[in-house]
Amino acid sequence: ATAAAQTTSSGFVCPEPSPRMEVTSTEVNLFVWTEYIPQDMIDCFEMVYGIEVNRDEYSSNEEMYAKISAGGASYDLVQPTDYIVSLMIRQELLEKFDKSKLPNLENLDPNYLNLEFDPNNEYTLPYQAGTDAIVFNSDTVENPPASWADLWKPEYAGRMVFLDDSRAVIGLTLLTLGYDVNSTDPTQLEEAKNKLAELVPGIKIFDSDSPKTALIGGDADLGLTWTGEAFLAQQEVPAIDYVYPTEGAIVWQDTNAIPAGAPHLDAAYAWLNYTMQGDVFWLMLRDFPFTNPNLAALDYAKSNQMATVDLDGNETTLSAVYDAYINSPITNTPAEALQKGHRINDVGEALTLYDQIWTEVKGE
Repeated sequence: ATAAAQTTSSGFVCPEPSPRMEVTSTEVNLFVWTEYIPQDMIDCFEMVYGIEVNRDEYSSNEEMYAKISAGGASYDLVQPTDYIVSLMIRQELLEKFDKSKLPNLENLDPNYLNLEFDPNNEYTLPYQAGTDAIVFNSDTVENPPASWADLWKPEYAGRMVFLDDSRAVIGLTLLTLGYDVNSTDPTQLEEAKNKLAELVPGIKIFDSDSPKTALIGGDADLGLTWTGEAFLAQQEVPAIDYVYPTEGAIVWQDTNAIPAGAPHLDAAYAWLNYTMQGDVFWLMLRDFPFTNPNLAALDYAKSNQMATVDLDGNETTLSAVYDAYINSPITNTPAEALQKGHRINDVGEALTLYDQIWTEVKGE
């Protein structure tokens, strides 16, 4: 192929695969989160390997799980979040990795490996990580909240946007009561339900699609959101701030995994290795600024003066994209916030109780 053939429509020059994998498949089927893979990454993989990328998308773990457990054997790659991984492993829905086919595994930060939901990363690799914490507008919020418990203050009622996420919202309520974020104790959950029922009337908007919209537009002054949304909101409105609550933030990680019975295993391994290259995965810093667990990508971006276009369409350099990321306590989570953080786990049978609480307090 000529050099010209290896450039995407946006002008991005595709790096060569390092190493290049042996592949006989002509396509790969991705089942992934909406708006979570840079188009340049997909275009380059297609060009350098001559493999067609087919993509289906989902917007919740529950939606993905339902489809895979119903027999999604036509998929080669899926992106489960930590708490659903253990369930999928238990139900034998994921393929065990052949680590000899993952040479670029060494690019990943050890802090995101060997976690309790998948010891020794037999089934998953870290993709992106982040936190759920408190966001507020310092221009409009006179007394900034410091803890989850502060969100119950009457002065905040009617001004808050929250993620429409039962586990996160019930979880933070449990934390204010001094309980475990993954409690399965019916008495504790009943107490959390009653406490949450006092908060919900003060929540103006529940939004997991784009919680930043209400913050940027001034329809909400504070609330609960994720890393990436808070960072993007702050780029638009510098007065927006992100606070790690004293009880501890909620910490999460999205992963890459291969569904059991994947039809194009060779292409799945080629995809994983190519996208894990530092000169490819840095695209996530530009397009989807969550917490990046790929050390090679961070190193590549750090001193690189290559011109690129940021999210607002302004030309910038790769190192400037890196600087914005690394200097932000939102995307570059402080070590102490990670240590104090709480990870949501699979609660087994108790999930029914969580669902009941959510339906009751939201009045749905």
